[in-house]
Amino acid sequence: MPAITHDIRPDGVAIVTISHVERRNACTQAMWQGLGQTFTALRDDPKARVIILTGEGDHFCAGADISEFATARNNAEAAAIYSADVDAAEIAINTIPKPVIAAIRGSAIGGGCGLAVACDFRIGDAKTKMGIPAARLSVVYSMEETQMLATVVGASNAKRILFSGDYFEAEEAVELNLLDEIVDDPMAASLAFAAHIAERAPLSVRGAKVAINAISAGKIADVRDGYEDLRALASDSYDYNEGRVAFMEKRKPVFKGE
Repeated sequence: MPAITHDIRPDGVAIVTISHVERRNACTQAMWQGLGQTFTALRDDPKARVIILTGEGDHFCAGADISEFATARNNAEAAAIYSADVDAAEIAINTIPKPVIAAIRGSAIGGGCGLAVACDFRIGDAKTKMGIPAARLSVVYSMEETQMLATVVGASNAKRILFSGDYFEAEEAVELNLLDEIVDDPMAASLAFAAHIAERAPLSVRGAKVAINAISAGKIADVRDGYEDLRALASDSYDYNEGRVAFMEKRKPVFKGE
């Protein structure tokens, strides 16, 4: 049964899994909605410090489940509602103030590629294939998705990806900045990386993501006040004192995110 599930490990790493194996984890409209709801919930859950997004089985996500387009996207109004659900899911991933790693096996196509691009890091294997076939379907990619894509891969690469509608094998995906790294086991590599980040001070990591995203989007003014509040909070936090004391005592700090 198509589903979005998540689990939070004791080390603070949350794993969100896209499950629709019979369709290579293609997302139904309900699944897009579920992704948005899941990341909104994880945003405020202090137990989750770093998030891994992955797909069940041999594929990450083959995009939208086109089999339901005849009803879910059968006119302009329905298409707008459907696209809003997709955008909401990707924006929830992109703007959550916690690191998100895409652990990619197999296909990350269309909306699946969009989900991967919304993440902070993309780790794949030699069989990973990525691409956005919007131009093959006469679909105009949303402004939000296009902005995220261009921010990650650059304007020229974004045009190549969207104009051509081509699929790119793992090595070419790395050259296009769609994929950060090719490894034998994307989940194992993602878990190790996530656990490493989860040991760091959550307020500091949160601030870094907020700042870098704002700078990349040209929206520094929009987050300035909240960002300065976060800096002040971090300076008065338990974690700031813990980091200082641990450094002086030459031991590993244990951060609480407060």
